[in-house]
Amino acid sequence: MYTTTNESGVLNNYATDPQISYAEYPSPAQQSRYALQGAIATLFVSFLILTAIAVS
Repeated sequence: MYTTTNESGVLNNYATDPQISYAEYPSPAQQSRYALQGAIATLFVSFLILTAIAVS
């Protein structure tokens, strides 16, 4: 949205503020899923590191 004043010709092109939405705390089911994903990611990274050590 552009607005100008006729007196000084100043252009007002500031961004409009978006609506704020707050995050919700994860449910217990989501928390357990995040813990499982973290454990799988830890095992995967450990496997990659041990494979790199074994190959070198």
